[in-house]
Amino acid sequence: MATLLVSQPNFASHATPQGHPERPDRIRVIEAALEAPAFAGLARRDAVSGDLSLAELVHAPGYLQRLAQIRPAEGIARIDEDTFISSGSLDAVATALGGGLMALEAVALGEADNAFCAVRPPGHHAERETPMGFCLINTIAIVAREAQRKFGAERVAIVDFDVHHGNGTADIFASDESVFYGSSHQMPLYPGTGAASETGVGNIVNVPLAARSGGAEMRAAYEEQILPALDDFRPDFLLISAGFDADYRDPLAQLDWHPEDFAWVTARLMEAADRRCGGRIVSMLEGGYDRAGLAEGAAAHVATLMGSSIG
Repeated sequence: MATLLVSQPNFASHATPQGHPERPDRIRVIEAALEAPAFAGLARRDAVSGDLSLAELVHAPGYLQRLAQIRPAEGIARIDEDTFISSGSLDAVATALGGGLMALEAVALGEADNAFCAVRPPGHHAERETPMGFCLINTIAIVAREAQRKFGAERVAIVDFDVHHGNGTADIFASDESVFYGSSHQMPLYPGTGAASETGVGNIVNVPLAARSGGAEMRAAYEEQILPALDDFRPDFLLISAGFDADYRDPLAQLDWHPEDFAWVTARLMEAADRRCGGRIVSMLEGGYDRAGLAEGAAAHVATLMGSSIG
């Protein structure tokens, strides 16, 4: 099984204030973990800059221009309480998008069976009109639209196992029957969205998880709700918002997932993709703010994509 790892050479160009959870060290610990001998079989590519004008596929007119106006010539500017933009942020955003598009093309053309993109900043909180939650543009939403526009996918599924609900992705696709969004997330927790009653036009499945719940509750959420809905949707392509902040050590949440839980959910999603869309998966990094938890969760996820295991 050919798994592609897309790395981001300029991940540190997006600067955040000292002590901010979403910092360049997140990518460094993933890169170190994926240098282990178990990952020698990964195909590896460096992301190139993507066309940021593609943000218009999912964001409101003028969205990118507003970000460019906020971006400082030097240093860091604050967008909201948690979200910052630095002089180099849009360069990093463009390369994160380019990485997602590179992975999409490789999988769509059969050059890889699946792919994982180790990129930042995350994207799933960026709504149609509003950057928020550490996110500047909704990268995975743009990749979904490009799967449809460039590669003819009629139906694209996005499954999000980040501990925080991807309010931005849900906002962008809430009225679009051609895109499925399934999310497991802790609730109550930031951003306060993601109730089970929020179903879009029947294309959204939210499964809130209680604080301190762990692998058993997660498995039930997927086996009973998300995976059956994903099967029924019959996607042509599966995208994963892969956040690793449900890890039991994460400082921003209180779920009790372990590396084997990330491996389990990855394996189940792969089985669904094998049944419905020829195994075509592109996974993009979202959250994960404990360095050990992030490294171990990402390693378990990528090892499973490769068809192997770790430990």
